[in-house]
Amino acid sequence: MSAKGKGRGRASGAGTVVNAVATYKGSAFGIDLWTEAEVEIGDDFRGVTAEMEVAGESRVGDTKLIERCVELVLQKFGLPLRGFVKTRSEVPVGSGLKSSSAAANAAVVATLDAAGRLKETSALDAVRLGVEAALDVGVSVTGAFDDACASLLGGFVVTDNRNQALLKQVERDSEVLFLVPEEKAFTAETNVKRSRLVAPWVSLAFDLALEERFEEAMTLNGFLYCAALNFDPEPILRALECGVKGVSLSGTGPSFVALVGEEAEAGQKGAGAELREAWSELGSRIAGRVLKTKINNQSCLSRKKSQEIIK
Repeated sequence: MSAKGKGRGRASGAGTVVNAVATYKGSAFGIDLWTEAEVEIGDDFRGVTAEMEVAGESRVGDTKLIERCVELVLQKFGLPLRGFVKTRSEVPVGSGLKSSSAAANAAVVATLDAAGRLKETSALDAVRLGVEAALDVGVSVTGAFDDACASLLGGFVVTDNRNQALLKQVERDSEVLFLVPEEKAFTAETNVKRSRLVAPWVSLAFDLALEERFEEAMTLNGFLYCAALNFDPEPILRALECGVKGVSLSGTGPSFVALVGEEAEAGQKGAGAELREAWSELGSRIAGRVLKTKINNQSCLSRKKSQEIIK
């Protein structure tokens, strides 16, 4: 069977509520930073090749993940492994903002579109293809099903990564701040053994997320993983001093993420503005930049909620 076509896809980055490395159970939320993919398939291509662009970055890593995403979609429908994928992203790489999940989801959706199979594929099946690709090429410890669900479905999600089950999906509105250090920290290189030492307490954070107490879950998660992975917890403490209730190490670092509520009215200084100043003052201790965005609640496939939420 052969096919020829072009397709487009997009997916968002995400922030961490509970990192799944310790227990294979996690929680995350979509953010308003995006990765877009274009895919062309057809017999004119030799194998699957790819290009990546990331705003503000000259080195963006290899393209194995997005190439594998295209291959898995084509294999699923019995199509020749011939095509080209290009992604453009505003999600920083190696910073804990789920750039891999965003790239994988965007590439999968674009390939489904190119193959004319998008409408017949459920959102979670699309997510699972990207997760499989991430495991195949070794960019994730657990497959990052939680991050991938948040990236494609939007809102807050709570998941069982081992069983690739979506347990909860909730919409919330909030401004979001990230402290993004200059250093990189890739998930595949994280200290899994140290992370699993704190598993009993990460399970407590996960239970809070199941109860939709996301801010408390985030903050507990942040302190635990900072201790396990040897990150400075000062950004978390600065956020708490500003009145922020939900702040965490994002992913396996090095970035920190905070939910700062709605944007303050004109003439008023909200928690977000205070925290931005506080984090900016850490320059001598943690060199980096502060990014402001917001929660994304919209599915990238224009489906409000997954039909596979397990009660």
